[in-house]
Amino acid sequence: MWFFVLFESMIFTAYFGVYLYHRGQHETAFLAAQSHLDLGLGVLDTIALLASSWAVARSVQAARSGRYDAARRDALLTAGFGGVFAVLKVVEWVHQVHAGNTFTSQEFFQFYFFLTAIHFIHLLIGFVVIGVLVRQLSGVERRNQETVETCATYWHTVDFLWVLIFALVYVVR
Repeated sequence: MWFFVLFESMIFTAYFGVYLYHRGQHETAFLAAQSHLDLGLGVLDTIALLASSWAVARSVQAARSGRYDAARRDALLTAGFGGVFAVLKVVEWVHQVHAGNTFTSQEFFQFYFFLTAIHFIHLLIGFVVIGVLVRQLSGVERRNQETVETCATYWHTVDFLWVLIFALVYVVR
C-alpha cells in the first residue's frame, strides 16, 4: 500500500506541476475562469472528505480495541461522507456545464475537470475499498487488522489528494 501511496503521490505531483506551469503561462485567463468555481461547494466537499477521514480513523481505532460493531459503523459513516462528497461534486459539475464551462471551453476547465474526475475515480475505488473494510469487520473469521489499516490508508490518500486539489484549483489565486 505504501508503494501505491508513493506512486499516486508522484503521479498527482506531476499533474499539479503541469497545472501550475500552465497557470503561470496564462494567469489572467486561469484567474478569470477560476472565479466561476463555487468556493462554498469546494469547502463543503473538503469538509465531507475530512469528516470521512475522521470516521475511518475512528474505525481503525475501534478495530484495534476489538469493538468491531463500532468499527463497522464508522466504516459505513466513512462511505456516507464519501457519498456526500460524490453528490456535491456531481452537482458542481452539472452547474459548471450548464454555465458553459466544459472540458473544452477553457484551459483552466480542462485541468479542473481532469483533476476532479481522476480524483472521483479514486473515490469510487475507495468505495470498493470501504466495502472490503466493512466485510472484513463483519465476520470473526475475516478480521485482520492489517487489512483494516491498509483500507484506511487508501481512503486517507484519496482525502489527502483532494485537499491538494482543493488548495490548488479553488484557493490559490
